[in-house]
Amino acid sequence: VQLVESGGGLVQAGGSLRLSCVASQGTVRDLDMAWFRQAAGKEREFVASTNWSGGAKYYANSVKGRFTIARDKAKNTVYLQMNSLKPDDTAVYYCNSGGFLSDGYISGAYWGQGTQVTVST
Repeated sequence: VQLVESGGGLVQAGGSLRLSCVASQGTVRDLDMAWFRQAAGKEREFVASTNWSGGAKYYANSVKGRFTIARDKAKNTVYLQMNSLKPDDTAVYYCNSGGFLSDGYISGAYWGQGTQVTVST
């Protein structure tokens, strides 16, 4: 599976963005999927995950209540809706295909190239 992220950009604090992750080769329809992010000089961190059906989701505490992960199987796409953005959300965002857990997520081998999100004050 080859994953391609899009939708990043520059936004003011308090604004919103919606990221998309589509499979350029293969499909994400029946895969557990997640979003991670990596800020400059920091390690990559988990943001949100969804199981293969979209019926179960898990969020990092730092984004809970502000971000929503969703999937559209017809479009073979996974989304990350980001609201009430903060400067601390500035990072490169990556989607990943791995293993969903009720209390976490196990990252898999398939990563996209990332999309930059920059939140200004």
